Formats: sequence, C-alpha cells, structure tokens
Amino acid sequence: MRCVVATANPDKAAEIVAIMGEAIDLHLLARPLGVPDVEETGETLLENARLKAWALFEATGDLTIADDTGLLVDALNGAPGVRSARFAGENASYQDNVARLLKDMTGKRNREARFETVAIAILPGGQEVIATGTVYGVITTSERGDRGFGYDPVFEPLESDGLTFAQMTAVEKSEISHRGRAFRELAALIAQAVS
Repeated sequence: MRCVVATANPDKAAEIVAIMGEAIDLHLLARPLGVPDVEETGETLLENARLKAWALFEATGDLTIADDTGLLVDALNGAPGVRSARFAGENASYQDNVARLLKDMTGKRNREARFETVAIAILPGGQEVIATGTVYGVITTSERGDRGFGYDPVFEPLESDGLTFAQMTAVEKSEISHRGRAFRELAALIAQAVS
C-alpha cells in the first residue's frame, strides 16, 4: 500500500521512514514537491499533526502519515512545546533553537524535560488513526554529540546511560525516542485497521 510521509523536514522524514520501514510493509513516498508547506496554526501537537496529514491526504488521496513533536521543559513552563521548531523565530535553524534553549536555561536547577510526538495516519477511506510517544530526560548545560538533529545535542534521555540523542546511533535513538515509540504504535494500528 502506498503511504505518503507528510513532513517537509528531510531529517524527520528519514527517521520516520527508518522506523516505519522496520515495523510495517508500506511503500513509503516522500511528500510531493507540488504540495505547499502547511501552516502549523494549531495550539496542540495533535492539531498540527492533523493539519499536515489532512493537507497531504486531500492532495494525494493516499494513506498519509504525519506528526508533530514538541520539547516540553519544566523550568520553562512547558516551552518551547508546540513552537519547538520556531522557538528562536519563524525561520530559526536547529542551532538557533538550541542556543535560545541553553540561554533560557541558564541558572535553572530543574532541567527536567520531555519530548512528545503525536503521529497520525489518514487511511484511504478517511479514517484517522492516532498514536503518541513520550521520552523523559534532562536538558544538558552544553551540546554533546554530532548526530541527530534539532535539540538532540542537549537532550539526555533518562534511559540513555548519560548519552544525549546526538551521541547515539540512529538505531539506539529510535529504540527509546518519542518518535520511535509513536510511529511503531502507529504502524501497528495501521496494520490492524487495513487487515
């Protein structure tokens, strides 16, 4: 079955394809170039994931998967949250967002945080299937590692033996990551729905 990956972020798309490719037999397709970026106007991760999924489903008619992910930092009252990709501004780079986070965390004793992913599939008949994934950890005081993307160099999962996501291989990261958990669950729900 054909399945369109809705994200326009190539790093995220590669991660999703790797996770889904191991979990379910789908012919995963990149987001069509002619489909414009979806404005993420939702106030929750689910709302943004849904906006992206439906836009691509309506454009292609194929099974579509999308997600939205947020980093929620306790000392920042849950920020950056739904604005994680735009924390340092609308066109912020990964480095801009990490620098802003580390600056905002200066002097904070409580460094607890969590990543949350909401993944959604729109099946060919228009049925929605939704899964979530969460990983708890802490924000480091400096960047460590050069793998991954986004906030990976400053997020140390509690299950990681002291490594940040950016110090792990892609396989190690996906085993415990929010996105890995969400998309493995989504794959199982899709398989159940189409069987």
